[in-house]
Amino acid sequence: MSQQSIIQALSVDRVRADVERITTQIPSRLAGSENGRRMAEYSRDALLAAGVPAEVQETPGLVSFPGKGELQVLAPQEIAIEANTLGHSVPTLPEGITGELMDVASGAFEEYEGRDATGKITLSELSYHPARHEKQRIAALKGSIGCVMMNWGHPENTAVPFGSVKPAWGNPTPEAMRDEMPTLPCIGIARTAGLALREMLKAGPVRVRMRAHVENGWRPVQITVGEIRAPKGEDFVVVGGHQDSWPGPQATDNAAGNAVIMELARVFAQHRDKLRRGLVFGFWTAHETGTMVGSSWYVDRNWDRLRQHAVAYLQIDQPGCIGTSRWGTSSNVELRRFHQAVEAQVLNGMPNSWRRAVKTGDSSFFGLGVPMLAGNMGYTEAELKATALATLGWWHHSLENTLDKLDWSLMAVHLRVYAAWLWELCTAPVLPFEFVSVADQFVERLGALEGAGAPVGLGGALERAREFRAAAQRLDAAAEHWRARYAGGLEDEGPAEALNACLKRLSRLLVPLASTAKGTYGHDPYGYTPQGSMIPALYDVPRLPKLEGEARWLLETKLVRERNRVADALDDARGLIDVTLRQLG
Repeated sequence: MSQQSIIQALSVDRVRADVERITTQIPSRLAGSENGRRMAEYSRDALLAAGVPAEVQETPGLVSFPGKGELQVLAPQEIAIEANTLGHSVPTLPEGITGELMDVASGAFEEYEGRDATGKITLSELSYHPARHEKQRIAALKGSIGCVMMNWGHPENTAVPFGSVKPAWGNPTPEAMRDEMPTLPCIGIARTAGLALREMLKAGPVRVRMRAHVENGWRPVQITVGEIRAPKGEDFVVVGGHQDSWPGPQATDNAAGNAVIMELARVFAQHRDKLRRGLVFGFWTAHETGTMVGSSWYVDRNWDRLRQHAVAYLQIDQPGCIGTSRWGTSSNVELRRFHQAVEAQVLNGMPNSWRRAVKTGDSSFFGLGVPMLAGNMGYTEAELKATALATLGWWHHSLENTLDKLDWSLMAVHLRVYAAWLWELCTAPVLPFEFVSVADQFVERLGALEGAGAPVGLGGALERAREFRAAAQRLDAAAEHWRARYAGGLEDEGPAEALNACLKRLSRLLVPLASTAKGTYGHDPYGYTPQGSMIPALYDVPRLPKLEGEARWLLETKLVRERNRVADALDDARGLIDVTLRQLG
């Protein structure tokens, strides 16, 4: 039994048949709707038919049912513009809100520098830099009274976008309900309309009226979970993707991903006797209209088992988009060497790229400390530039997301890569992680911050990062030694068990540190600006020397505590490696 035999057993025709059934028989799979429930039952039945035990699980979820929005240009001329209300927008009164329009381009913090948005309605672009949720949060912080977000795509794109602006990740806590829920009305418009407004603004002030119509509330929502257990051992890999969607077919997002997960489950179930680690398949919900309610609820409610036994999380969302030509993977860096070796074998020289995983999609496993990876075909830089960074296609989150947006030959590429990744993760005697690269990221980031962070003692944290790196070198060398021994036929499981326990525990310590601001027991808001940086909790260090008085003292107090968290985790990681290597002898 080999990776190649798994790959050969996969069927693109089966994937296509499932996508066609989902998009035609269960369109508009909104979380909290009857079709949302039907989709969960479809996923369950597909897993059961493949011989994978599965069930639908239900929880209350704070979700949104947005309606049509309204946008009227009042001056310098009167124009009516088609709009959709964005999910979890604050609804307006019947008369709407009126104000001067202000173009803030991407909607990031830097777009507001030297400008006053107080009382203005902002016009921004729906790229992911930052995400919609963060555009809304930033606009509110800057005093805006409402947001108009124009679609991405080519300049002629008339598709009117759907989307959510709820920053709070999953069902909110009392604190998140107070501090992280949207506070502004928000609507989406076509790119053609947005560019026309931008041209009008170049000629002088533009006054608009907007109305937002939305129903936000708690509804029962459903996820589907299935599991293939390995013959021995309790560890497993989680494979997940959201099964809810916006109105319309939403073929790429995420009927395609759901069908791919079903096919992977079918094939791996036939070879479960060869697996050292099992597979858990999660079909999440309230991704679109609840901001990751399903995946975060699953993590929170299965914490003990996940913390002990989950080794990695593979996210599958929007595979097989037409027109894509290069492979891109995002991952936590301990997985990078492994998955790039697999890609070199499977992609046959196709151009590919890598980036550090950040908290997008259903990446609800970061706080838990489970490393994740996600990979899709993507567009060239020239194509992205021509379509305002439409990384997921100009049709994304619109009624135009139909079956013709899928390329079935490219779907086969996705299937091969995912299956090869999973085969290695589920069968390797020693987990295919490496931690020198992880240490390098900490050393580089802390080194870059050391000068500005001197008042909070970042020099000491940097020294601990260097000590961890030296230990990681010893660990990686030991792991390679034992991998070679197992490849040569070693049957003693003791060294593998010790190494795997260490590798999992290192991820539990370091993934929350590298990838979250809140840490282990919370969820950062979606699109939160510090998330784009390594060690998000230290994002504000460069501001420290620029502040005086109370603002300085408040931030310094916070950063000292975050510095201590970083230093302790790095020290604990080094100590764990030392204990493990002594155990191996």
